[in-house]
Amino acid sequence: MSDFLESAVTELNSKMGDGGFDGSAKFDVAGVGAIVIDSAGARISDDETEVTLSADADTFQEIFDGDLNPTSAFMTGKLSVDGDMGQAMKLAAVLA
Repeated sequence: MSDFLESAVTELNSKMGDGGFDGSAKFDVAGVGAIVIDSAGARISDDETEVTLSADADTFQEIFDGDLNPTSAFMTGKLSVDGDMGQAMKLAAVLA
C-alpha cells in the first residue's frame, strides 16, 4: 500500500471532521491506487462511486495541501472528472 494513499486518507479525514461527505467520490491516483470518500469518511478503496476524479499524485497533493484549487486543476487539464459533476463541486467545497 502506498505511503501517499495512507497519508492522503489521514489528511482527508481530518479536513472532513465528523461530518463526512454526503455523496461518494473516488480519487484515482495514476499509477498509485484509489481513495474513496463518502459518509463514512475516506479510505483506500476502488469501490464504485458517483464521481471519479483522476490525476497524478503531485496534483492531488497540491489540492489536498490547498496549493491548487480543484476547479483550476480541472480547467487546466490536470484533473479529470467522470460522473456527477454536482458531487465533484460539493467535494471541492469540503476540501477548501
